[in-house]
Amino acid sequence: MATVAVEVVYRGVFQKSLAKEICRGIVFAARKEGRIGTAFGRYGDSPERNGIPAKQYAVVADGEEELEASLSQYEPAEVDVTIALDDTLCKGVESWAWYGLQPVNKLVKENGTLIVTSVQSPEDLVRSIHRNGVPYNLAILRGQPSFSGLWVYRDDHTDVRVLGALSKSCPQLFSLASVEETVKEQWRSDLKVASARRAYERLMTRLVEPGEGNPEEAYSYHLLPWQEMREGVVVPAVPKGNGFRGGDKGFEPARNPHFKKFATRSMRPVVNFDTCAKCSLCWLHCPDGCFDITPEGLYDANINACCGCGICEEVCPVKGAITMVNEALFTENGSQYELWKAQGKEGYQTWVGEKVTAQKGFGQWSHGYHHKGQYETELALASKEAQ
Repeated sequence: MATVAVEVVYRGVFQKSLAKEICRGIVFAARKEGRIGTAFGRYGDSPERNGIPAKQYAVVADGEEELEASLSQYEPAEVDVTIALDDTLCKGVESWAWYGLQPVNKLVKENGTLIVTSVQSPEDLVRSIHRNGVPYNLAILRGQPSFSGLWVYRDDHTDVRVLGALSKSCPQLFSLASVEETVKEQWRSDLKVASARRAYERLMTRLVEPGEGNPEEAYSYHLLPWQEMREGVVVPAVPKGNGFRGGDKGFEPARNPHFKKFATRSMRPVVNFDTCAKCSLCWLHCPDGCFDITPEGLYDANINACCGCGICEEVCPVKGAITMVNEALFTENGSQYELWKAQGKEGYQTWVGEKVTAQKGFGQWSHGYHHKGQYETELALASKEAQ
């Protein structure tokens, strides 16, 4: 057998422990079949920030020499399987290191597999994923993304379900029997063994042809070679900003044109300008300063600058004035204020209602660990989804 490489793409901090558990399980399951492997994180992903896309890898080979030859690379140039632990990552992956927006399927080799944890249909996901030059398989592991926190872990069986799905989509890596034996030994739970088996049985797979998917070209940056770098340590200042959209009223801060935060986001705020109380709390509390003050004193979220933390919804005193909605429901990062002005009150209210209603189809969602006892109350729902 040839060396098999797997990358796990996850939301930084929220899914760090989950990604490590999956890669650890891959190595243990491979050992059941007489193979060896190792798991490691991408160096450029440390330090992490909440929601920033990050990666873990697992590489499995038949012998030590073959494994060492594979690991002589900085990171795998191509992989047999990419696992996206949050379906909004299908829009593209940009780490904190400013590599540019990398298609989530960029490293998947021809006839390889992209496994996505999602409640969406294959067709909806394909529309978000950038086109690849080779055919590949899209496998959907039915379920909601599992978000935890830096020091806590949400034990909702996503780890073992991914292993079960992996044994079906990449049988040359290991068998379902090896996964079941590994789960029983490492997790010591018959229920988790059953969850892995159900994931294997229910995995949905669809072939994606080279011409299918999002036709947009993912943006990239020119990385300066040493000959072009300025001498000394220089941090250019960002201008103060001025009136809203260049006018003489309102305020729009100047922003770094290269640092786009939307790849960090699983949710985005939908602002209801007709019920906004103009209290300014969203503007004051936003950690990334993504709200612009309009000439009327309303607050428009600059979606390119929004990381989706949800603080604006938390601090807003008017129920429904700001609602966090799943990122998968949007295909653009345009101004909601300009949409409100263009569509009028009735048209915009229809748009807001459609987004908020559609959000309910994604089930319960949280921004990670929020309070003690949170996961205990959510696990019953997660277990029901896994069954």
